[in-house]
Amino acid sequence: MHPNQLTITTDMVRILVGEQFPQWRGLPIEQIASSGTVNALFRIGERLSARFPLESEDATVVRQRWCSEAEAARLLVGRTRFSTPEPIALGQPGAGYPLPWSVQTWVPGSVVRGDEPGRSQLLARDLAEFIAGVRTIGTDGKTFDGVGRGGDLTSHDEWINRCLHESERLFDVAPFRRIWAELRSLPRESPDAMTHGDLIPGNVVVDHRRRLVGIIDVGGLGPADPALDLVCAWHLFDEPARRVLRGTLNCDDLEWERGKAWAFQQAMGLVWYYERSNPSISEMGRRTLHRIATD
Repeated sequence: MHPNQLTITTDMVRILVGEQFPQWRGLPIEQIASSGTVNALFRIGERLSARFPLESEDATVVRQRWCSEAEAARLLVGRTRFSTPEPIALGQPGAGYPLPWSVQTWVPGSVVRGDEPGRSQLLARDLAEFIAGVRTIGTDGKTFDGVGRGGDLTSHDEWINRCLHESERLFDVAPFRRIWAELRSLPRESPDAMTHGDLIPGNVVVDHRRRLVGIIDVGGLGPADPALDLVCAWHLFDEPARRVLRGTLNCDDLEWERGKAWAFQQAMGLVWYYERSNPSISEMGRRTLHRIATD
């Protein structure tokens, strides 16, 4: 998926676990098939999982990011009735793998597939409850750190223009230029609130009834535009379920449209960048753009 992508195998993980965490030596280790684009995921026994960054970076930077993500994860544990990963340990480079890696608790259930119909109004209500719960966590005076999504929409103009250019060979981008021209100028009135930051299908865990039981990839928890977590409305749901999510959260027009803008910003980058390397993520972006265009 990435030009500088690292290779991590089950045998390497087995060596790393055995050398650094002998208490888990002998537990079965299984690589988990995932559409994730940041980390390779391995399950250790029944209760643990390990994440290994896919892209080569400075090890000190990666270690600092793991520590920051662990702090965010601890802040979220137990704050809603839904399960979230709890950080357990930080692994070190070794066995041919050059970066720190993390161990956290396993969240039981199944991640939502991006190609599901998106009609579950009960799941929409569950996600609204999760978003509302996250918003009750205080920011302690902190504000958006200026990295990624969640601040000023216009700061993403350059990225959107690149995405539109790269996507010209894939679909007619003219309607999406017009959509961004309208969304990018939406004013911001609400102060920063705590957000998960990446409520895409692959981070939403459900049970056999397709009800929400957990949320993963919580390291991005932090203060941002409260509309940011509304991206799930267009990533996951058709129009009736979106109405349920909006009504449960009591979103006004501005907040709802800003949520749509953040979903658009994310989806535009997924379609072309992962067209060949991660088709399921690329297709998710297409579905999201279609829902936005027909909303």
